[in-house]
Amino acid sequence: MAGFSDYRDHDGLGLADLVRKGEISQHELLEAAIERAEDVNPAINALSQKLYAFGENMLKDLPANAPFAGVPFLLKDVSAMLSGTLTTHGSKLFADNMAKADTTLVERYKHAGVVIFGKTTSPEMALAASTESTFCGTTRNPWSLDRTAGGSSGGAAAAVAAGIVPIAHASDGGGSIRIPASCCGLFGLKPSRARTPNGPLAGEGWGSLSASHVVTRTVRDSAAMLDATHGPAPGDPYCAPYYGGRFLNEVKTNPGRLRIAFQRAPLSGAAVDPECARAAEDAASLLEQLGHTVIDEQPPGDWEELGHALWVLVASNVSRAVKNRAAELGRDIKPDDIDRATWSAVEFASTLPVEAYPDALARIHMQGRRMADFHRRHDVVMSPTLAQPPAPLGVQHTNNPDQAAYAAALQAFTPFTQLFNLTGQPSMSTPLHWTSDGLPVGVMFSAAFGDEATLLRLAGQLEKAKPWFGKTPGEVS
Repeated sequence: MAGFSDYRDHDGLGLADLVRKGEISQHELLEAAIERAEDVNPAINALSQKLYAFGENMLKDLPANAPFAGVPFLLKDVSAMLSGTLTTHGSKLFADNMAKADTTLVERYKHAGVVIFGKTTSPEMALAASTESTFCGTTRNPWSLDRTAGGSSGGAAAAVAAGIVPIAHASDGGGSIRIPASCCGLFGLKPSRARTPNGPLAGEGWGSLSASHVVTRTVRDSAAMLDATHGPAPGDPYCAPYYGGRFLNEVKTNPGRLRIAFQRAPLSGAAVDPECARAAEDAASLLEQLGHTVIDEQPPGDWEELGHALWVLVASNVSRAVKNRAAELGRDIKPDDIDRATWSAVEFASTLPVEAYPDALARIHMQGRRMADFHRRHDVVMSPTLAQPPAPLGVQHTNNPDQAAYAAALQAFTPFTQLFNLTGQPSMSTPLHWTSDGLPVGVMFSAAFGDEATLLRLAGQLEKAKPWFGKTPGEVS
């Protein structure tokens, strides 16, 4: 294998296969990833930490026959604790927050054979749909450097799109896997609630809203990593419905004739850009050509009620996290410790009565039951992933002094994704459309709770019918 061009010609499983065949060494793969990072990171700012020596050390003891043995990998700098390294959560408040042990998910990544050599940028406390904050700076989209890479897993998506790695860890509490996947032309699957573990320090993320997985260039990489990481760990408070097969096998399995509900507008009523509407309409036509039944139908739900419940859960958890950190530092939290968006969450949480949190949980659980009934008639819900193409940088910076403009931009950009965090359903963004000026636009598909298998079958079919692997950004080539 000669040079970087070959490195980028393969997905994660493909690179691991080259290692097994002896066509490339694990050391050479890591060198290629580091070289690419050094070339493009100054332009895109996707890496928050360079752990090159850590990655070199991992090469000494990789598990034999692991699915991703030797594949370079990056962790999102939020929640994923890697022993002996910092986890900053994108905030100066956590700038020296050293992990004493691995989280369960990181342990499973290691068992899958990946070589961790860095961490990726995130907006402070993973709060935003664009990766722009005081501590981490601005992460730029490899497809257009004046546009957002999405958030909160923006660094992960930018790194994969720019060819630093073929697969990177991401998390999703309101769309943070699917949003950057859409912005960066990648495949992004948010698993069902508790499909992947949150332990050992937490039982759930953001009151059950958040799930962790990866962003990838191929469907099979996502499926294979889910095979390597899914399932409960001892002490988990609950788990996703049992799945006894192999997710990787689902990718090549015909999905049959699916009943697909086409959600054209978000529950909030936010306007949908014509490019995003066109992406979904074109996908609907493709689905019908593939033999599926597509019917216009809106999922149930009152967004005023659901949006409030979501913000109660998010703000309460963020407030607890930053206050606990301040207490560790021996003081109270102050406005200048954190960005304005984070402080807004703390202020909002302080106004809530004690009943607000269980009330929010009750409301999202009821919405889950409504959606379960909806899925008696529909196998899958389809919509645009976002209501706009990748947005210009600036307004969604978490320290924007105009917080009203920040909130309005957030609500206009990402009105579709949060529904499936509230219900815990699996949901994926597929890169099926590019605008006339070359910006990626994702189409989102969501299935009944616990049914990642249907999504992966459909994703495999769509990837074969309308391949996207060969599409790479020109801005940082």
